[in-house]
Amino acid sequence: MKKILFVSILLSTLMFPQQRWIRVNQLGYLPKSIKVAVLLTKDDYEAVTFQVCNAKTNQIVFSSSEIKAYGKFAAFEKGYRLDFSALEEEGEYYIKIERDKSPVFKIAKDVYKGTADFLLNYMRQQRCGYNPFLKDSCHTHDGFIIYHPTLDSTFIDVRGGWHDASDYLQYVTTSATATFQMLFAYQQNPESFGDLFDAYGNEGPNGMPDILDEAKWGLDWLVRMNPGNEMMFNQIADDRDHALYDLPTVDKIDYGKGPGLGRPVYYCTGKPQGVFKYKNRATGIASIAGKFASSFALGSDLLKGFYPEFSKLLNKKAIEAYEYGRKNPGVCQTAPCKGPYFYEEDNYVDDMELAAAQLFKITGKKKYLTDAVIYGKDETVTPWMGKDTARHYQWYPFLNLGHYIIANEKKDNAKEFTANLKKGLEKIQNRGKSNPFLIGIPFIWCSNNLISAAITQADLYNELTDDKTFIEMEAALCDWLFGCNPWGTSMIVGLPANGDSPLDTHSGFTLNNRYQIPGGLVDGPVYTTIYNKLIGLTLHSDDEYKDFQSSFIVYHDDYGDYSTNEPTMDGTAGLIYYLSAMEAEGKK
Repeated sequence: MKKILFVSILLSTLMFPQQRWIRVNQLGYLPKSIKVAVLLTKDDYEAVTFQVCNAKTNQIVFSSSEIKAYGKFAAFEKGYRLDFSALEEEGEYYIKIERDKSPVFKIAKDVYKGTADFLLNYMRQQRCGYNPFLKDSCHTHDGFIIYHPTLDSTFIDVRGGWHDASDYLQYVTTSATATFQMLFAYQQNPESFGDLFDAYGNEGPNGMPDILDEAKWGLDWLVRMNPGNEMMFNQIADDRDHALYDLPTVDKIDYGKGPGLGRPVYYCTGKPQGVFKYKNRATGIASIAGKFASSFALGSDLLKGFYPEFSKLLNKKAIEAYEYGRKNPGVCQTAPCKGPYFYEEDNYVDDMELAAAQLFKITGKKKYLTDAVIYGKDETVTPWMGKDTARHYQWYPFLNLGHYIIANEKKDNAKEFTANLKKGLEKIQNRGKSNPFLIGIPFIWCSNNLISAAITQADLYNELTDDKTFIEMEAALCDWLFGCNPWGTSMIVGLPANGDSPLDTHSGFTLNNRYQIPGGLVDGPVYTTIYNKLIGLTLHSDDEYKDFQSSFIVYHDDYGDYSTNEPTMDGTAGLIYYLSAMEAEGKK
């Protein structure tokens, strides 16, 4: 009888493949938050009503016809937003429409508890020098200087920091940004962080929040990369590193000094660099100097109670770095080598604005606030907002926290800079209002980083103004990261623990040792046109999401797809603020 039933179900599935899917935030929802699921269909089904059921009893606890219909999106003919915000009782639930059910999800005050700290697992795993995940050290011979007019080929000690992504290159561009964002997250929501690890990332408390331990790891490296006034380095290694794909502790790339015996350290010249065929388009120093300065300035403020002498050093270096940037406007891009890919950052006034605004906060000197306002007026909206596309990291960081700092000072220009934050959000909202996910970001490489930036800006804007204009979009974009998307998967490895999240990431940890990389935010979906043009992409297993791919956007949980399934250090760090804010909101 069981065999007959199984064959019957199999034939039914083959003859009548699934046509409808209900997507939810698999992490869950705060009781007072906006709660919207998305029904996706490949047929002409008209959704009229839906039910929310208790996952333990299967009893209907909520029924509604609060449904908004949308047209074709990605692989689907129709989409519907199913609003159940009125359900506030804590519990475990699923949504049902006729025979179709969603995954089980929670409504609870603590759904975000520990999530910000969880992302630090990935940051620790990305550590260079001593790596606490592997309990071993890597790249201990870094490195030798290149592009310096008198010190070329000489040794400089730049151990430490984080590997940028699943290769082992290191950039000040992303590392300084990640450092500032972690410091900012702690400054805004200190109660969301615990102390379970020591300064080296090993288990065991040390009397200092883990988020600050991680940020200091970044600051220590940034100091090594800025060893003297007007002496800055912005990159270790280049894409020659891609020749091997292994754990960092056995990385034996030979850059001419012998296998594993040192990597090139790029001196900031403010001019185009690239040792082989491809060159960047560098025009100055300010983009990198501003990043140094803002991280040093905020670090000096938050670490003075833990490391007073180090705090004084950071204060001094913040001022020096800022002044160097003022004297050398322009962008200091990362350098390509054998391939054409690099971080094509084209803006720098946002970096100098943030640095000046942060220096004003720690010094009280009005000249810095004046400078910050001038820089901020040159770029009122982060340029990717409202765009259909952009080059890789063309406008970076993806979030301008300088606008928020100026607006939060409640001084003469606060209203103008609050309005600037609103303009960027309006551009994203207008692009997304016609699709069921309300997603208005361009699906360029690292699209999830843009989502993280957008929800952070929306949350900060709401905090400044109590204006609820963007709260549904903010909730929808957060939901996207946790499974309310065409593929029904979370974009953070291992979060939630019982949900669908990436398993086969583009990482040497995963490929060689089947180590998982918990807490890593993967790049996220890209336009199919981008995917089809990238070099070296090959899927290595059957695509479990093939029914959800389209000529518009794709995402693959496959280590062969570095464009959508590679976690990034700066993307992960950038999401920490928002999760810490949601945990704090739940506690309220």
